Amino acid sequence: MFFTRAVTVTTEDIKFSKADPLNGKYVFLASGCSSCHIAQGSTDEYSLAGGQVFKTAFGSFVVPNVSNSVKAGIGGWKFNDFYTALKFGQSPDGQHYFPAFPYTAYSQMADQDVADLWAFWKTLPSVETQTEKHQLDFPFNIRRNVGLWKILYLDNGYYSSKNDRATYLVEALAHCAECHTSRDVFGGLQTSKWFRGAKNPSGTGRVPSIHPQDLMWSKDEIVEYLLSGFTPDYDVAGGSMALVVKNTARLTKSDRDLIADYLLNLPPS
Repeated sequence: MFFTRAVTVTTEDIKFSKADPLNGKYVFLASGCSSCHIAQGSTDEYSLAGGQVFKTAFGSFVVPNVSNSVKAGIGGWKFNDFYTALKFGQSPDGQHYFPAFPYTAYSQMADQDVADLWAFWKTLPSVETQTEKHQLDFPFNIRRNVGLWKILYLDNGYYSSKNDRATYLVEALAHCAECHTSRDVFGGLQTSKWFRGAKNPSGTGRVPSIHPQDLMWSKDEIVEYLLSGFTPDYDVAGGSMALVVKNTARLTKSDRDLIADYLLNLPPS
């Protein structure tokens, strides 16, 4: 269905309680929204001007402005638009978003968390910075082709079938696999190599494996890293991971424990 027609969602289709912007802020942190959507070099995590460029084998993706600007961002969106973007990777006018936007993970988000996130999002500032267009190679620049990609990779669920808080944090909100799992020639996650590391999307170096067969860290060491960024061998998180740690440091201790539990209990691959 993703290839032939747009998904239509109305508020009546979505079941949730009154939106809670405080929980929405927590979801915002856990999901790492600012890590990609702030401008390059910005320190204002709530100014979602976009503009960062991610170079991949398919071309260069430019992160969009998702601030509350009506002209430059998503200030003109309604909740249904936001929900459909996160859960189905679809724009308000029915166009497919490229999966550099990790909606394969966000599609697993609870409806209540999406509603709460939107309530918090509406409190954020407007930024009038226009976003440049993606620079993608043919045929990857044809959005209609993404419909086929979705048939292959979006509607099949995730690696883990467990319905627990640890899985939800790692696979849906924090979308850790998007960077730490390698991809096939079409850009789909290789679940047989779950969390065993991947090429850096920028083309330089690798994103490290965080599978227990490779990482060899204790639970306390993982939890400490998520809090402070310090590794057992006295190194410190750098690059984009430093932004991730900035977010995980503000999660509850119990959620950091659950993230560590998930990683330590991954099966051999």
